[in-house]
Amino acid sequence: MRLYQRSAGRRPDPEPLRTNDRATVLAGIGLWVVALVATLLAHDRLTADGHGWWTWATLAGIGLGIAGLDYLRRTGRR
Repeated sequence: MRLYQRSAGRRPDPEPLRTNDRATVLAGIGLWVVALVATLLAHDRLTADGHGWWTWATLAGIGLGIAGLDYLRRTGRR
C-alpha cells in the first residue's frame, strides 16, 4: 500500500458536481423557521425547563442562513 502517489501516476481529479447551493441554504432557513415557530409555541414550557435559549438559537440559525445567502450572492455561486 502506498500513501503517496507521484503526479505522473495519478488519475485526473473528477469535475466538481453542479449543485444548487441557494436552494440548499433556503431549505435550511425554512427548517430553522419551522423550529422557531415550534419554540415560540412552547416558549413558556421551554423557559420553565431552562431551555428558553432555544428560541435564540433558531434566530441565530436563520441569521447565519441569511448571511450564507449573501455570501453566495457576493461570490456569484447560485
